[in-house]
Amino acid sequence: MTNLPPILPVQRPQASMPSAPTRADPASLAKSAREFETMAIGQLLQPMFDTVDTAKGLFGGGSGEEAWKPMLVQEFAKQIAAHGGLGLARPVYEAMQRIQENKLK
Repeated sequence: MTNLPPILPVQRPQASMPSAPTRADPASLAKSAREFETMAIGQLLQPMFDTVDTAKGLFGGGSGEEAWKPMLVQEFAKQIAAHGGLGLARPVYEAMQRIQENKLK
């Protein structure tokens, strides 16, 4: 028989008063908006890469290429977003600001 630790009683969290909403850092909002745009670009690029027949390519396809392909797509998306992107980051940032301002009212 193995030595198992004793079962400890469940500790319930203490009820606390909700804190007042605070304004998020604009740099943090901008970073989130850019990350969202990068993710969206990656989602748009993925179907394009899914249709490429890599079996006759230079590297011959295979499971290794399939494993690394999503990372390649993500890196392409990062580069596209870093060089102007599709223009999604600005409206997403502005929408997050509006939502935050409405929460503070």
